[in-house]
Amino acid sequence: SGLFGIPVIVAINAFTSDTPRELELVKQMAKNAGAFDAVVATHHADGGFGAKELGEAVVRACSKSSQLKLLYEDSLPLREKILTIATKVYGAADVKFSDLANQKLQTYERLGYGKMPICMAKTPLSLSHDPLLKGVPTGFTLPVNDVRVSVGAGFVYPLCGDIMTIPGLPTRPGFYDIDLDTETGRVIGLF
Repeated sequence: SGLFGIPVIVAINAFTSDTPRELELVKQMAKNAGAFDAVVATHHADGGFGAKELGEAVVRACSKSSQLKLLYEDSLPLREKILTIATKVYGAADVKFSDLANQKLQTYERLGYGKMPICMAKTPLSLSHDPLLKGVPTGFTLPVNDVRVSVGAGFVYPLCGDIMTIPGLPTRPGFYDIDLDTETGRVIGLF
């Protein structure tokens, strides 16, 4: 929990099927792992009131003296940044870059995008690239199949494993082209 040098707050989403004993166990495990606090939250069911204690914990954490430590220096090569995230955050032993990923990393570095931060694109179902690897897997090799850059947003994003990205939205919304033919009742411009 001390990887970034700031206090960690763990929000525990409590559901009706959770027992008080289970919630207390999760709280204790989080604190034993180094969390500043672990708070049961029911905001998904109770709205803002269900997150009041969580908010108070965040305020307490913010008032604590801390010094943010970045995971890597901007000057590191893109490959090293990706390897740092994979090993220090996700628990990977190594990263395997596809030929396409290697080619794009070289191009991005050559074009001057090497100092940009990394935003990993991977499954949300695991710390690894594999949604079936649950818990805190370690020792795996993280495959980077492709790498893209969002120049306007200012970051590089590796695609790890079988991940799909959502296409960006056009600058002109599609609804401008949808109309109704009042004589026939037919919708025009959907496809």
